[in-house]
Amino acid sequence: MTQHTGRMQNKVVLVTGAGSVGPGWGNGRAIAVRMVQEGAHVMALDLHNDRLEETLRLGKEAQATHQGEIASMTCNVTSAASIQTAVEATLKRFGRIDVLINNVGGSAAGGPVEMSEEVWDAQIDHNLKSVFMMCKNVLPHMLEQGAGNVVNIASTSGIRWTGSAQVAYAATKAAVIQMGRVMAVQYAKQGIRVNTVVPGQLHTPMVETRLAKQRAGGDVQTLLSQRQARIPLPFMGDGQDTANAVLFLSSDEARFITGSEIIVDGGMTVRCD
Repeated sequence: MTQHTGRMQNKVVLVTGAGSVGPGWGNGRAIAVRMVQEGAHVMALDLHNDRLEETLRLGKEAQATHQGEIASMTCNVTSAASIQTAVEATLKRFGRIDVLINNVGGSAAGGPVEMSEEVWDAQIDHNLKSVFMMCKNVLPHMLEQGAGNVVNIASTSGIRWTGSAQVAYAATKAAVIQMGRVMAVQYAKQGIRVNTVVPGQLHTPMVETRLAKQRAGGDVQTLLSQRQARIPLPFMGDGQDTANAVLFLSSDEARFITGSEIIVDGGMTVRCD
């Protein structure tokens, strides 16, 4: 059973991609709710308001039994105006932003030959520019505060082959990892830490709603079996495993950790086959 110890008490946490494409624990939903459970004041952002409804419900349940708080609003993280509105709303409601969680992302199948230029550009905007734009708008407030914490969500696709060609996704997630390292060094003296969580092949709602169609002809069980075969541990993690890693990096327990990555993949990336 997960223990709730108030590790984020009174911290203000801004989470992007906090909705979920289907029932269950997507990374963003799990992160947002986990933060409330640990006493944080959370602003949950997503492009689609309907995807935030369950996150908000679960967050309110956690809020009733813990000292955290959750609010939500729609935000297009590829739009400067939309991001600015969300940041201003967070500051107006909570007064500061202590932690930024950049969780938005999604894959598209194909290599350079199969993928259109339009899809490539959209992947860059969705997976990489979104992180840049959120940091561009939030970091000035952290610098003014003299402290802050950024946790980016990448993917094992950014560090190894993961079973299918998704060249733009892999390239952007590798870039997110390196972007975090550069920012960590740049802002360390100003009291801002930057780290990255690198999830592997988890069983999130994305499997049923999108990935099975892309990679297994719509057969969910076939895809799950293929993914499990790559994982040394005898089970598949979910969004809550990502959330626990994010929680640690966001907390004061990780005060001396910056420019680092935590890989959450059940040992997949260290296999040689």
